[in-house]
Amino acid sequence: MPDGSLLHPPAPPLRTAPRAARPGPLLQDLAQRALILALLALAWEGYGRWVDNDLIFPTFTGTLAALARVTASGELPARVLGSLRVLGISYAIGLAVAALLVGLAVASRFGSALLSTLTAMFNPLPAIALLPLALLWFGLGTPSLVFVVRHSVLWAVALNAHAGVRAIPPTLRKVGENLGLRGLRLAAFILAPAALPAIISGLRIGWAFAWRTLIAAELVFGATSRSSGVGWFIAEHRNNLEIPEVFAGLLVVVGIGLLVEGVVFRGLEARTVRRWGLQRQ
Repeated sequence: MPDGSLLHPPAPPLRTAPRAARPGPLLQDLAQRALILALLALAWEGYGRWVDNDLIFPTFTGTLAALARVTASGELPARVLGSLRVLGISYAIGLAVAALLVGLAVASRFGSALLSTLTAMFNPLPAIALLPLALLWFGLGTPSLVFVVRHSVLWAVALNAHAGVRAIPPTLRKVGENLGLRGLRLAAFILAPAALPAIISGLRIGWAFAWRTLIAAELVFGATSRSSGVGWFIAEHRNNLEIPEVFAGLLVVVGIGLLVEGVVFRGLEARTVRRWGLQRQ
């Protein structure tokens, strides 16, 4: 007798429609942030129209108009570049000193005790409180700003990086040592990648501290130091009662913070710790 399977061949598999590609987590996060910013802008505009007094609270559209004026004149872009230049120098110096201290802390117990003591002493100290000393030691100029901002970067980065290294499991260190890794190779291939989430967190906190400290320092003595940064732009227009321009300067400060946070640090996390599975998506 013929085989039943030949008389009744199996039915072909059902074809399902392909699923639409879902946007990635980073794109979803950007969309949510854009929605939140749009809602905040609407609330700003509504409250400004309700107050109806530009000397107290200008509208969002009025602030954008002022932002367009000072940008077209070249005044605000020059101030932004001046602030970012000082910030870049201060941030680089702070990272270099923090790397040196963390390296000493990883290499020896004395270095660890040294870093712990210094962070306990200076991390709670507001950077802006060092401004009078900076004026005495370095005078009116960019070096005073760099000294103050560097202080705000150094301890946040060093503390987080050291905590990340100390949290590495001893088993992971032993694995690296069994593979023949010692010294700088062990730090580069085992310790640094394992502590990268804490390091990036320290970089983010250090950036936020540095940016707000720089703006505060420029508000105090930005003109006399010839830095003419965004902080002094805000103070200058406040003295002239040009409040929409003041809000335009504040909007730029917030916008730069959002740009660095959303593009630089989140992009760095997406390409490193999230891709490596060290952080939840």
